[in-house]
Amino acid sequence: MKLRPLAAAFVPALVATLLTGPPAVAADGRYSAEIRRTEYGIPHVSAKDHGGLGFGYGYAFAQDNLCVMASWVVTLRGERSRFFGPDAKSDDPVRPVANLTSDLYHKSVADSGVVRRLLASPAPLGPSADLRELVDGYAAGYNRYLDDTGVANLPDPACRGKEWVGPITAEDVWANLLDLNRMSGGSALKEAIVGGDDEDEGPRRAPGSNGWALGREATRGGNGMLLADPHFPWNGIRRFYQVQLTIPGVLDVSGASLYGTPVVQIGHTRNVAWTHTVSHAQRFTLYRLELAKGDPTTYLIDGRPEPMGRQEVEVPLQDGGFVSRTLFTSRYGPVLAAGRGGGYAYALADPNAANLRSADEWLAMSKAADLPGLRAAQDRYQGLPFVYTLATDVGGTASFADASVVPHVTDALARRCARPAPDPSLDAFVLDGSTSACLWGKDADAVVPGIFGPGSRPGLTRADYVANSNNSPWMTNPAAPVTGYDQIWGAVRTDVELRPRVGLDMIDRRLKGADGLGAPGFTLETLQATARSKRNYGFELMRPDLAALCREHRELRATSGERVDVRAACRTLTRWDGRATLDGEGAVLWRQFFDGLQRPGKPGEPQQPWWRVPFDPEQPLTTPRGLRRDATTVRQALADAALFFQANRLPLTLTTGQAQHYGSVPIPGCTEGEGCFDRVRNSGPLGKDGRYPDVNTGSSFMMAVELTPDGPRTRTILTYSLSADTSSPHHADQTALFSRGGWVTERFTDAEIRSDPRLRVTTVAG
Repeated sequence: MKLRPLAAAFVPALVATLLTGPPAVAADGRYSAEIRRTEYGIPHVSAKDHGGLGFGYGYAFAQDNLCVMASWVVTLRGERSRFFGPDAKSDDPVRPVANLTSDLYHKSVADSGVVRRLLASPAPLGPSADLRELVDGYAAGYNRYLDDTGVANLPDPACRGKEWVGPITAEDVWANLLDLNRMSGGSALKEAIVGGDDEDEGPRRAPGSNGWALGREATRGGNGMLLADPHFPWNGIRRFYQVQLTIPGVLDVSGASLYGTPVVQIGHTRNVAWTHTVSHAQRFTLYRLELAKGDPTTYLIDGRPEPMGRQEVEVPLQDGGFVSRTLFTSRYGPVLAAGRGGGYAYALADPNAANLRSADEWLAMSKAADLPGLRAAQDRYQGLPFVYTLATDVGGTASFADASVVPHVTDALARRCARPAPDPSLDAFVLDGSTSACLWGKDADAVVPGIFGPGSRPGLTRADYVANSNNSPWMTNPAAPVTGYDQIWGAVRTDVELRPRVGLDMIDRRLKGADGLGAPGFTLETLQATARSKRNYGFELMRPDLAALCREHRELRATSGERVDVRAACRTLTRWDGRATLDGEGAVLWRQFFDGLQRPGKPGEPQQPWWRVPFDPEQPLTTPRGLRRDATTVRQALADAALFFQANRLPLTLTTGQAQHYGSVPIPGCTEGEGCFDRVRNSGPLGKDGRYPDVNTGSSFMMAVELTPDGPRTRTILTYSLSADTSSPHHADQTALFSRGGWVTERFTDAEIRSDPRLRVTTVAG
């Protein structure tokens, strides 16, 4: 959102270092844990209690990724301008902004005292005793590794000897958990909240994911199976870290957690497995404030004036000075520093603004003995910030639910209270803030006011399957469309989009045995093969019409007006098998053509439709389809793609493995727009040298699980590997395995772990 910000005041002064609390240190003998590392360095952490488990986990994580966490702690404390300058970009991998903008936002959160208030609250609003011990131990374990190693001797050159590296506090870990929960709300609107000059880089798509929960009717063995395929950033604090956490008799969970969080977010136990995909629900609303005449810091509620709250935020700079800015708040939340005009201002209402419940929810899910236990954990805490949950158990029941935190805005409330948005491109509900009649509603079973309770959630339980690829709940299973929910949860009877469609098609073919992988039904092996099939669904849907277009035209006119011979390009495309494998000759040329379809014919014009058959809500899985070969934009896109390759002397047969990399490792796959299931995303278009910028988002932690009566059988791949440290042997080892199409056979039981010839055991205490 690009809105006009308020001005900032720059005030010189000397500023002392600001810490959020004393560093976490362990009392003598308080913590102990065992860290067993198996192949690819995967840690299996065990301890007798939650504090020891957190200590071992924090120590192991610091061994692999201390520099990423150290940089992020600088961000959370609002000190990036002090160490890196105010104009450089922040290390937020989802939406980087100028350091000054980042610091103002994070300082405002820290200074608000929201974390301290939540820590003073009893569970479930505040953290449970087990989670508090886990977080305290995690910070202490991280600090123990730092103390043992020393800043000057850190193996990672990214932060070795840097002045910004130091001990962390438990409050830093809590702040990271809070920021994760705000990722699709306040944290995504930093510029609008504090004001900023960041260039508008256009809309950024949130992280996505694929998830399948397969029930007994879909699997050959009659047990539950799960596919997890989150699509999160490949760099920075939102990477996943693979781990197994064990407290004998209490907890035994294996999976992955986002950096700096001491709980497993996606994983499995002996009897239950779950994953998440990003929900289509709205994560926040805006309220339009009617300003009092002559006083831009007062707004009207039910005709009565209400003054805005004021917050003075100061950010230290490298030269010893600081930047000061006044931010304003309302009963709804922060008043945006942008968008004012015509007697109105806008306030952000974010239901995750004071939410630390998610970590307790994930911890309780990790202790659930069965699917009802997992649901009970979600009903108790109601803290998942922005994700759907897909889960199954050894009995073969498959479950989908949007158990996330969603503002209680019914369709009736939205119709009655809707107001114009401050920016037409803003995808959010805007409500009338001048009347208390437009406050969020309440559910009796909601843990906090203003959100929907468990009884109002969209959900589906099946014996065959549930699936989601960031589409709305509607097509979770086409045999039982999910309907009847308010619009804020997502749309129904709308374009399902290509990635969800190819996922549902993959399941359908497997259940019919029509995919070339043998008899109908899923096994662990066919689940792996299906998930990594690299189908380009957009190409499949357009291939016949593309071939016809090529037969009809030897030359086509490019956007520039130049006539281009497209015969060689057509031969390459029509010979391609439609799979984005490393050796796919035509995959890169196709993406260049497909990207051209999405560009407007002229600057400022909308995209021109290229589908021959438009979307039909009565046929959501087969429309849209085909290619409008008579459309000028289609012909120009093909000519432009061929011309780009010709002009830059690139082979038309350029393969994915030649063009797409992460560091030095070639990466297979294509984009979600093209209709690729385990998709990747680059930070920019194909260069004139025939290479894309490095992959920066995509399939990250893939997990295929079969829950059998004898225990789980699991295959995993952490696409960017365990460590961000370029000097680590585990910096790119799984990435190379991913490139080759391989998987890691998980070691879950004690016997499986002990049998690994690469096993390394470390005991840590403090």
